Amino acid sequence: MTADAPGPVPSSVPPADAPLTDAQKSLRAQMLATEHWSLLASRSTTQSEVLTRIAIFLTLVSAGLVTLGVLGNATGFRGWFGLAAIGVLVLLVLLGIITQIRVFNTATEDLAYVLAMNRLRGAYVDLDPGIEPYLLMGTTDDAPGIHRTYFPFATRDRSQVFASSMMVMLVVNTAIGGLLVGALVYATTRSAGWALAVGAVLAGVAFVLWMRWGYRSYTHILRVHVPLRRSPDA
Repeated sequence: MTADAPGPVPSSVPPADAPLTDAQKSLRAQMLATEHWSLLASRSTTQSEVLTRIAIFLTLVSAGLVTLGVLGNATGFRGWFGLAAIGVLVLLVLLGIITQIRVFNTATEDLAYVLAMNRLRGAYVDLDPGIEPYLLMGTTDDAPGIHRTYFPFATRDRSQVFASSMMVMLVVNTAIGGLLVGALVYATTRSAGWALAVGAVLAGVAFVLWMRWGYRSYTHILRVHVPLRRSPDA
């Protein structure tokens, strides 16, 4: 036997497809549960952080619009009010873009957490197939399993997306962007009609582009992910 030849396989190492002993199942369940709790904590922290960011942004929007109202009353909406309004709106738009990007990043992170926890539930079912009827959330890490986890009591429809925090951010963010564009158009043309039209069109276009970006980010995760367990009807 040469020096670099592999030695004999120790008899104490079971084959990969050998059934697990009760002690091995117990140890594996403990490790899976530890990972499950870690994912739950990370998901909770991420959701809490992004909701705080959204609340801060909406507070700043409210404060900025109130400030513009006070400045307008003080200056009669003349003189340096236009410059101050554009400055405030630019700041709000920049903060809105940063917050919106974070909201989309959180959505993809949350999807990854759901995939990971669905995979762990699949491992629980492998250890004890009898527990599967008692698991409400998905046990497969594919698209049907994700939908079951997100919407266990209903089929996903557009109402969930329409009422989401992401949609609130999109509406507020694009509205502020439309106000900024309208203010710039009015400052150069002195035409309220053109300002309203251009601002509304730019707000609509920005809304569609943001939605498209968010949808592509979400579906990209599903395209690159390789499920370990698939739903029977997938």
